[in-house]
Amino acid sequence: MTQGASRALYDEVKFDRRGVTSLDWATYPIMRFKEAPHVTFSFVQRTDIPAVDRGSVTSDGVLSTGSGESATVPVAAAIANAFFDATGVRIRSAPMTPARVRAVLKQSVS
Repeated sequence: MTQGASRALYDEVKFDRRGVTSLDWATYPIMRFKEAPHVTFSFVQRTDIPAVDRGSVTSDGVLSTGSGESATVPVAAAIANAFFDATGVRIRSAPMTPARVRAVLKQSVS
C-alpha cells in the first residue's frame, strides 16, 4: 500500500527530447519511510475457492495467493476519491503533487 501511495503522490518519470531524465533513486521522487502512514494489515484465508483457483499451497498446507503488488492498484483511486470527498473536486492525474492539487482547486473556483 505504501508503494501505491508513493505512486499516487510522488512518482513521476520525467522526460526530455532525448529520453528519460529520472535515472537514479537518489533524485527520483518516492515516498520515504518517514513519510509513510502507519498501516495495519490483515490476511484473510480463502477456503471458499477451489485450491486450483486460489494460487499455490505450500508444503505445510498454507495457501499462497500473493499480497503485494495487487494491493498497489486501487490506492491512487482511493486517494483521489478521498480528495473528491473532502473537496468536491476531482483530480485526474498522478502524481497528485501539491502543485497539481492547487491547480485543480484553483480551476474549480474559476
